Amino acid sequence: MPLEKAKLIAVDGGENIEFMFNPTELTFNRSVSIDQAPGAQTQAGENKTSFKHPNPYSLSISNIILDTYEDGSSVLIPLGKFTKAVEFASSGEGAGKRPPIYLFTWGSNDYLRCFVKTLNFKLTLFMPDGTPVRASIDLSLEQADAPTPEPSQGTPQPSAGSRQSSSRQAFLS
Repeated sequence: MPLEKAKLIAVDGGENIEFMFNPTELTFNRSVSIDQAPGAQTQAGENKTSFKHPNPYSLSISNIILDTYEDGSSVLIPLGKFTKAVEFASSGEGAGKRPPIYLFTWGSNDYLRCFVKTLNFKLTLFMPDGTPVRASIDLSLEQADAPTPEPSQGTPQPSAGSRQSSSRQAFLS
């Protein structure tokens, strides 16, 4: 069985990002928004809770390793794809309005249609001349809703190089 790499496939804006090394763990989180009015109590004297809505899923991936030591090139080059993911999209429907939208996928699993909410990275290894050759990245991805096509436009198509099957959906949709 061939090794499958984890990827962030650009759906709108941005460019595809293939992980150099696969994650060792995926941490999913979802919560429900509530409203607790001060002083509002049930007849039994308990705090009264109003349930508002479920929040989007989030996915945390820690300790993503980038390593260019073997060829001696700067790790800042592959790191650049990740740093661009937390800027506003420069192309697609969201150009200048929001960050790029991705599909986080690994092998045959499409996990989450998302944007990169948080990026933290450390440069952890350097060549004698100061060139950084290893980095460790922590990502926080947040679920992004699928666009509703306007009747005259039809179904939105993924960007070049992404999955062409529009019937596949992220399993946390």
